[in-house]
Amino acid sequence: MPFRYYHADRIREKMPEYKGTDEELQEIIDDISLQYNSAIREVETKLQILSDDFDKKHSYMPIHHIQSRLKSFDSILEKASRYGIVDPLNNIDRIRREILDIGGIRVICNYEEDLHTMSGLLLAQEDIELIRMKDYCNSPKESGYRSLHMVVAVPVYLVNRKKIVPVELQFRSIAMDAWASLEHELRYKNKGTLSDDIVDALKECAQTLHEVDERMSRIRHHVLNDENEYSQY
Repeated sequence: MPFRYYHADRIREKMPEYKGTDEELQEIIDDISLQYNSAIREVETKLQILSDDFDKKHSYMPIHHIQSRLKSFDSILEKASRYGIVDPLNNIDRIRREILDIGGIRVICNYEEDLHTMSGLLLAQEDIELIRMKDYCNSPKESGYRSLHMVVAVPVYLVNRKKIVPVELQFRSIAMDAWASLEHELRYKNKGTLSDDIVDALKECAQTLHEVDERMSRIRHHVLNDENEYSQY
């Protein structure tokens, strides 16, 4: 996920006010790519190890799959503008402090209860620091969207330095992710706007899927007869 096609001369064409040299700007671009990609890999590895160990101990793999993305440099600059960061190329340190979703990971778990289990195990690690958390599971957004969002700080060890880098995580169940992905696609195809009837229908779908999520979890525990060690985790 590096910024393979982001070169200083092209960025400077858009923002000629940058005060440094092309070499300095290219170093900034490459450094952001290295640090945030490394932080993503660190957290992904931690999550995969936790899921593997959970499977070994409880014969159950709570994580269905993991997706990650690095925000494009253009998107970073665009968000900086929305955040009111004037002259962003000359305020990279402020961008790093205020834009916390440059590196993002989506963790798709099998059931809703797995979200808190896996996020809790990750936060229990001594080198992971919680920056912020927003729980939309029990308090969904007005649209019906459910998920567990959090930003963590993770150390990245480079050749001669250590950097603390933020990574945004979204924990969703399979049902939550299905709804969010389809709702996003519908909004994208309709240029971000949907009629009130469609919005209401999507909220009903979100509630129905939430009820299915809960019912599937109860079935899972029934199948385990609440005797498996995992059921008491």
